[in-house]
Amino acid sequence: MAFELVTIPCLSDNYAYLLIKDGEAVVVDVPEAAPLLAAVAERGVKVRDVILTHHHFDHVQGLDEVKEGLGTPVRVIGCAADADRLPALDLALGEGDALQVLGADVQVFDVSGHTLGHLAFYVPEAGVAFTADSLMALGCGRVFEGTMDQMWAGLQKLAALPGETVIASGHEYTEANGRFALTIEPENQALQDRMARIRDARAEGRPTVPSTLSEELATNPFLRAHLAEVKKGLNMVGNSDPDVFGEIRRRKDSF
Repeated sequence: MAFELVTIPCLSDNYAYLLIKDGEAVVVDVPEAAPLLAAVAERGVKVRDVILTHHHFDHVQGLDEVKEGLGTPVRVIGCAADADRLPALDLALGEGDALQVLGADVQVFDVSGHTLGHLAFYVPEAGVAFTADSLMALGCGRVFEGTMDQMWAGLQKLAALPGETVIASGHEYTEANGRFALTIEPENQALQDRMARIRDARAEGRPTVPSTLSEELATNPFLRAHLAEVKKGLNMVGNSDPDVFGEIRRRKDSF
């Protein structure tokens, strides 16, 4: 049986995810309990694991209520280096550590920048990467705790995944991100076309995430800071890739 990925809107603009196989599931991030528990009940699945990508309250605050509502033990997984800021973990790990969920191997990446200790989780067999507030649809998270160099390095790890990888990110920021992206690459036809699809989706109340890595590589300015045409447009020819990324992030911060 193939994997099923369920996108669950939470709070005002967050997303949680269920990854399901053979009647069992893993939850990724817990912004809010009620929508998650409803999705679990609707599908009649047994949750085995809860993965926490980073410590921000809008990704972890529903955990206790979710655990109580499930009524069965779950394994809570998160970053060892950030364990003091996360809820109690049953499995604390870091980049490169071995992890299996639903019988599938998971690759763990340190994508610190938005926070120190932010992890991303790639499930090759399912073709999905849970990136939360690191790589986002047409954007990336603000660099709150790490450095621009760290954030760029983390994004490069994700950019190296197969192009068909589904990018399951943490927020519905895509339309606003796209408006900014057009200020960086106004002539990017793929970006213009994607924005038209995004506007249609939002007008109909549909999520714009997850996306695919190939879409992000073609349209997301934060993954395109290394390109000559982007550097030229920013008058940064000759600057390092992390420096160009940092300039794009600073512009977005004040957009």
